[in-house]
Order: sequence, then C-alpha cells, then structure tokens
Amino acid sequence: MHLIITDAWLAKSRAVHLSGKQLLMAGMGASLALMLVAAGMYHWVFLKGAREGWPVIGTLVKLVVKDEFAQRDRIMRENLDVMAKQLGEMQAKMVQIESLGERVSGLAGIKPNEIKTKPGQGGVLVSGRSLTMEELQSTLDDLERLSGQRTDLLTVMESRLFEQKVKSMLVPTQSPVSNVTAGSGFGWRIDPIAGRSALHTGLDFQAPPGTPILAAAGGVVVMQEVHAQYGNMIEVDHGKGLLTRYAHASRVFVKNGDLIKRGQKIAEVGNTGRSTGPHLHFEVLVQGVFQDPQKFLNAGHSLPAQQLALAPAQKTAVSTANIHQVQR
Repeated sequence: MHLIITDAWLAKSRAVHLSGKQLLMAGMGASLALMLVAAGMYHWVFLKGAREGWPVIGTLVKLVVKDEFAQRDRIMRENLDVMAKQLGEMQAKMVQIESLGERVSGLAGIKPNEIKTKPGQGGVLVSGRSLTMEELQSTLDDLERLSGQRTDLLTVMESRLFEQKVKSMLVPTQSPVSNVTAGSGFGWRIDPIAGRSALHTGLDFQAPPGTPILAAAGGVVVMQEVHAQYGNMIEVDHGKGLLTRYAHASRVFVKNGDLIKRGQKIAEVGNTGRSTGPHLHFEVLVQGVFQDPQKFLNAGHSLPAQQLALAPAQKTAVSTANIHQVQR
C-alpha cells in the first residue's frame, strides 16, 4: 500500500510504502486505542454522572443495578423453591417416622411420650461462619438419606414386633375368669366325687353362675358340644398343636369355626356335666399332652409368652392316650 503525505502548502510531499503486515498491526493498534478510550470515557461519564447526579446517568445506573438485583433475586428464589420442596418432602418423612415410632414403641411396650422428650443439649458457644448454599444443600441431602434409612429400619422393626405380638396373643397366658384365683390345681388329688386318687387335668376357677368366661388366647373354635363329663364344653385351637378347653359352662356364645380373640367372652360359668358346684374347669394341651395351665398363666407376667408355644411336656403332664378314666 502506497501513501503520499504532503504539507499544508503542498510544497513538500513524501511517499510511504506499507506492507500488509504493517497495515494489520496498525489497525490492531488503532482498535486497541479506541477500546481503551471508550472504556475510560464510560467509567468517567458513569462515575462522574453518578457522583454529581446527572439525570440520564443516574437513570442508567439504576437500571443496571435493578437488573443485577433482579437476576440475583430470581436465582435466590429458584434455589429457595428447590429447598422448600425438599423441606416439604422431609417434613412428610418425619411425620411418617413419628407415626412409625409411636406404633413400634407401642408394640415394644414403651410409652411414646418417653421418646418424644427433647434431648438435653448445650455447651460453650463458638460462632462459626454462615453456611453456603452448597453446604446447606448437602446437609439437606444427608438428612433426606438418613430419614429414608430410619424409615426402612422402623418398618422392619414394626413388622417383627407385630409378628411377635401376634404369636404371643395365640398363647393362653390370660386368666379365663377375671379377678378369681384358681382353686383346685393341676395334678393328682383325691377325686371329690369318687373319693379315690385321680388326675386333675386342669385348673378349677370357683365363681358364681353367669360369670363371664374369657378366651385365654386368640384362636379358632374347633369343638363346641355338650359332653357327658365336661358338660357345655369349648375347645379352641391356637396353632402349633396348642389347645385350650373350657368346661362346665352354663351358656356358650361361640360355635365351631368361630375365630375368637384374646379376652373375648365365649361362655358363662355353670355347673353342667360332672361337677359338684359352679366353676370353670380350664385345660391346656400341647400336642395332645395335658399341661399345667398355671405355668402358662404365670408366663404372662414373667417370660415371653411365645417361648411356651411349643413347650415340651413337663414331668407332671400326662398323655390322653394313657388316661383310661379321667375324674373331674
């Protein structure tokens, strides 16, 4: 590229030759200079206008600041919306955990109020820095994961405890007559009618006629009949070879095949069959072998009931196959 430079009076002139590379460098230098000048003018005008209160500059500054704050506010609201959703999910999980905790504590025999007491905390205050959004989000994620694990654990515990409770409800550990102490116990005795030694295969509860007879455990009625010696009799199957028998009733309120629950009124005390007076004759059999019912009733106050569901025959137990004549 050729350039001819002359003075004001055209008296002198000078020719300058510029190569493409030199022309490019000159253009870049000019562009950089213009950018620096523009940046300087921008800052000088805005700073001076902001200090001296120029209306146009003040309006522009307000628009820029307003837009910046609006953008920050929008980002903050989006983060808060996400955190609020997670907080709502955590609150729902905490309600679920609290409900599970109450049910589990009830099955375990613990009062719910005892586990709701706020734990004691304290100590010297050592102030720290504020949490960042990332740290707060990480904390919420950890709490959500922990609450999920606790929910799963409590669900499994509830299932196991409920299973144990159901098993215990099927073992005859409740007295069949309320507020009455057993009289004649299990074992060999002088028969009150025959006057000679005979095996008493159960417990006798002396009570006035019409006194409610309660199911000692839940189960299914497998026999309800009038027996020559038992009188009005009920047999209840509790599963796993465990059977209870209620004899000498005056009235019966269940029939064969009925599903009954623990403590349900199934009959009333009477004097039917081979009996000398109003009372309930109560028997417990395991795999067809007579057991001492008192051991089961005592277990309701001391040992886990389900441990006796398949208890082996005691020394005092006698198989029904070896009894030729039962005196009651």
